[in-house]
Amino acid sequence: MPVRSAVRIFAHQGGWDEFLWIAGPLLIVGGLLWLANKRANALNESTLKDVLNEASGNDQSSSDRSS
Repeated sequence: MPVRSAVRIFAHQGGWDEFLWIAGPLLIVGGLLWLANKRANALNESTLKDVLNEASGNDQSSSDRSS
């Protein structure tokens, strides 16, 4: 009898186990989206800084040539 009652307990836990089947993948996908967004923003900021540095460097080099 104890084995049969253990199977019955694991068969249905009052709904919380079904919640994990939904919440687990949602948390994983949400975490991956957060990480991708964080990396994309960092890449965008570094690219923007590079572009601004190149633009300011080009302005200096053109003004040096005219002097």
